[in-house]
Formats: sequence, structure tokens, C-alpha cells
Amino acid sequence: MKLVDLLQGVNYELKNGSIDREINHIQYDSRKIKEGDIFVCLTGFEVDGHNYANSAIKNGAKVILCEKEITVEDKDVTVLLVKEGRKALATMSANYYDHPTKKLKLIGVTGTNGKTTTVYLLKSILEKEGKKVGLVGTIANYIGDKKIKSERTTPESLELQKLFKDMVDEGCEYCVMEVSSHSLQLDRVYGCEFEVGIFTNLTRDHLDFHKTFENYYNAKFKLFERSKASVINVDDDYGYRVLKDVEKLDNKMVRTYSIREESDFKARNIALKEGDIHFDINGESYNSVLPGEYNVYNALGVIAAVNILGISVDAIKKGLLDVVVPGRCERVGYKYDINYDIIIDFAHTPDGLKNILETLKGYTKNRLIAVYGCGGDRDKVKRAELGRIGTEIADLAVITSDNPRDEDPMYIIKEIIAGITKSNYLAIENRTEAIKLALNMAEEGDVVVLAGKGHENYQITNEGVIHFDEREVVDEILADRRK
Repeated sequence: MKLVDLLQGVNYELKNGSIDREINHIQYDSRKIKEGDIFVCLTGFEVDGHNYANSAIKNGAKVILCEKEITVEDKDVTVLLVKEGRKALATMSANYYDHPTKKLKLIGVTGTNGKTTTVYLLKSILEKEGKKVGLVGTIANYIGDKKIKSERTTPESLELQKLFKDMVDEGCEYCVMEVSSHSLQLDRVYGCEFEVGIFTNLTRDHLDFHKTFENYYNAKFKLFERSKASVINVDDDYGYRVLKDVEKLDNKMVRTYSIREESDFKARNIALKEGDIHFDINGESYNSVLPGEYNVYNALGVIAAVNILGISVDAIKKGLLDVVVPGRCERVGYKYDINYDIIIDFAHTPDGLKNILETLKGYTKNRLIAVYGCGGDRDKVKRAELGRIGTEIADLAVITSDNPRDEDPMYIIKEIIAGITKSNYLAIENRTEAIKLALNMAEEGDVVVLAGKGHENYQITNEGVIHFDEREVVDEILADRRK
């Protein structure tokens, strides 16, 4: 591809060489550079790509795009200076792959909780309508039925545009996508064109990265600046702010949803019947296999979004009843000859933990036992709140390790315990032992919820990443009770 075509939409200053060049590929990792590539110097949190410019040149890079002045040893190399390297990378990536989002109907979902469940519901409903759907998310990426490993919730812009192109090439009409606050702040989705943006909710999370709640909000709001239509949960404390801010943007279609406030899509007559949640919206009755009020919210956002897209009510109803979300209120107890239930859930924020525990409390015939911890090297303020919420709702909380990373696991546990005023808890550092204790203590009619890991099959410690799958842990503990 000609460099001048690759640079369409990029504001740059030519510092050295010529733009009359052919480019083979774009890279931001100097180790992946091949002859004729362009190397984009990104300033990371731990590594500065500018320090690897000459290494990239030695590997064959003919063009260096940078955010600050650099000295290159090869004077034949083209050097381009830009103000925002990540935006430039996103723009060039879209140019390189011929703007695949213009050929897809892209639906983005942002918020603290509910993103994963929402995109799985969207995919299920759209497929019931006969559409081929791509999915970008925390658990995995999909092109139709083909599963692709996910390294992060939203890939870097170069990999993301490649994924979009693959979806287009394989016949996808739609792509449903979790859009994380990190990806919005770091411009990974810069240049993407969204048909619909969905706002689920906003609670405390990722402040280790964003520093302030205002920064967190502003990052999330970027999705709606890039969406033709916005779907907003107006029961959330920040929902009305999103609504008012979206209304300031010209010519944007807006749909609201709620359970309590008045809205375009308000759920009424919510009831639990035979394990399903039943509710009515605008005179139409719906059932969902996903339990809990918070999953009614997820369904509402989805119904509002697909209504904008013209999807049939029949497809919506079928999709709500035929969806499985790994690690989200995932029942595993039925596999064993036991008289209690076991649930695995990804809940790792105070609001997420509150939602899952309150939902399960309504199902529990005897005691609710919660096993959970809190991640290390992340926002520490929520630890005490997790302790308080768990012990206020569950009958017994077993406080343990999550992903301690570089922190001392017992230090994290003590910070969780600092928020507890009751005596209905135990603390066990080893997560496997904590699960074993909870299962050994479980009695008839109890529900044991393992919260925080969900779909994850690893644990991050100061020794690195180790394999840890709670399904396997449970299976090992209950090996002699398999059905």
C-alpha cells in the first residue's frame, strides 16, 4: 500500500525522508517488523516504543511514526511526527484494512457491569433473525460460530481492524462489541463507526487507570460521540447525564430503558416463574433464562437496540431463551450428586457482587455462601466495600485470593475484612482451599457462589500466570460425587 494512502486522515509532520514509499504492513512491536514495514512508536505505561525505533529499522522498517523527536541512524528512513500516536495507528489501521466497519453494522456496549451478557444476548437474537454475527469481548472473539482467543476486552486498533476485516470477508453483517473504558481512552476504537451504542451503568471500577470518576465517565461517553443511535439506562445514577450529554450532539437517535423511571422501554410485571424471568415491555411479554433484576436491565438494553435495527419480536423472544454466557451466573452443581447448588460468576466489583448475591438470595432455600476476593494492583478503595456487601447479603463469606498480582494476598484480604462489621466470615488465602472449605460446609438447600473469576482459567500471582479453572477445582473436590 502506498504510504500516502495509508496516511489519509493523519495529521503529521515529515521530519526525514520521503512519503513516496510502498508499505508492506503496520507494526507497533519492533520484534514483529519485516522489510518495508512502518513502525508506530507508542508511549506505553511500562515501555516506550520510541526507544525501539532503531531496532525496528534494523529489522527492516522503512518508516517510523513517532510522537516525539527521535534520532535515526539510517538517513534513508522516513520519519513522521504526530501529536497522538494511538489515533494515528487507529486511522492507518482502518485505511490499511479498507474501513471494514463501514461494511458492518457495529453495536458497541459500554458500562461497568453487563457488557459481556449484553453482547451475548445481542448475538443470540441477531442469529435467530438469520444474521451472521461477529463478537468482540472479554471471554472470546467470534466470527459466526468460529471462536478466537481474546487477549483483552477490546484489542489494540491494529488487531481490531484486522478482526473486523476477517468478519467482513467471512460474511458477517453485524458485529457486537464490548467497548471498555481503556479502549476508549486509548483510542483503540477511534475511527470505528457504530450503528448503536448501549450504556448499561456506571459504578466504581478501573480508577487505578482513570484516576478520577470524571475521567472514567468521559472515557465511556466517547462511545456515544461515535454512535448513530444511543440506548441509555436511565435508572442508573449516570444515565440521565449520558442522556443530556447525548442530546447536545446533533441528529442522534436516542432510546431509553428502565425498570423504575419512565422510558421508551420500561419493564413491567417482572416475575420469576419456573427459573425464568418474565416481564412486559410496551404490551409485549418476554421471558429470559438469565435470572435477576440486573439481567432484566441487560435484556432491556438489547431489546431497545435491536428494535432500532428492525429485528423481529419473534427473534428477540427466541434469542432471550437460548443464550449461554460462560462464567455469568453459571450453574455447575447439577453435574454432581449433591443437595446444594454451586454457581460461578465473574462479579468482581461492589455493584456486581451485590447484584449476583441479591439475585441468588431470592433462589436460596437455606444458606447463601460466597467465596470471593479482590484483584491486586488495582483500585484499593473497593476492597472494604466488597467485604461489607458480601457479609451483609450472604449468610457466610469466605474471603480469599482473586488475582493478587504483585501484592501480598493476605494484605488484600485484610483490606477486604476492614469493611466487615459482622462475624459471618472466614479468611483463607489459598483459593482452592477456600472453595474446598465452602463445599465441605454446604448443607441441603445451600447455594455456594464462587465470585470474581467467572470465565477465567488462570490466576495472576507474583510468580506469573498459573492455570486455575474453578470448574476443574470443583470437579477435583467432588470427583467421587460425579453423576
